[in-house]
Amino acid sequence: MRLGVLDVGSNTVHLLAVDAHRGARPLPAHSHKAELRLAELLDPDGAIGPDGVDRLVATIADALQAAEDKGCEDVLPFATSAVREATNADQVLARVRSETGVDLEVLTGEQEARLTFLAARRWFGWSAGKLLVLDIGGGSLEIAYGIDEEPDAAVSLPLGAGRLTAGWLPGDPPDPIDVKALRRHVRAQIARTVGEFARFGSPDHVVATSKTFKQLARLAGAARSGEGLYVQRELSRTALEEWVPTLATMNAVQRAGLPGVSEGRSAQLLAGALVAEGAMDLFGVETLEVCPWALREGVILRRLDQLTP
Repeated sequence: MRLGVLDVGSNTVHLLAVDAHRGARPLPAHSHKAELRLAELLDPDGAIGPDGVDRLVATIADALQAAEDKGCEDVLPFATSAVREATNADQVLARVRSETGVDLEVLTGEQEARLTFLAARRWFGWSAGKLLVLDIGGGSLEIAYGIDEEPDAAVSLPLGAGRLTAGWLPGDPPDPIDVKALRRHVRAQIARTVGEFARFGSPDHVVATSKTFKQLARLAGAARSGEGLYVQRELSRTALEEWVPTLATMNAVQRAGLPGVSEGRSAQLLAGALVAEGAMDLFGVETLEVCPWALREGVILRRLDQLTP
């Protein structure tokens, strides 16, 4: 069957169509996405403004048309932190439902972490042992740890690259004082969670998902995306620590000229790098591996698991 997963994230609205059946590996068939950056469209009261809601409704309608055009039998729609934490979330969801017919499932932060962990476990398999999985989105950071398909611990922190850029780094390039303040804030937030994971012992394999980690790994010398999914891509803490001071001196246009950095994400890259660096340092991670699968694949895999054999 052909399934579509509609991910209303803090940065993008992304429809991924896959060909899949129970027990098989989902094969990507089509990708349709638009950058809305909902995390940056919140007003001072934390609500998504009228223009943002208009754009969201129109983008979802376009994604539904793409799903129909590509023959999707079912679409699994969900939203993450930007919608979850908007003060007018109920009104936004009601309007999306009335104008598009889509009933968005709003995932909790813990659900995001658990579904992303499932995707990473299926990608790397049982031989990877105990996994520590890190995911930096536009609105939040997810951390999960475990040896099975369900993690033993899973948390979500409000440390997304888009959220932090909008709230902490107004300058372009940013003021060094702001960068230092953000670094301190990020590490204080992450440090509160370390003990919850430390009691399970050291992981056998550390994995990262998300566009932020992919771009940081590319900067550190990892293979280009065009070389395929199955090329191993790693990011070392040493390489990341060398890049952070450089990124802090650059503006968004300059960062967009770096290898693997997209124009749409360049403004957020420094904040994402500070989160990645803080997480790797505080969890004692020297090197991690980038996983091609993440939350969308986790949603698809969970849906396939529920099909009757």
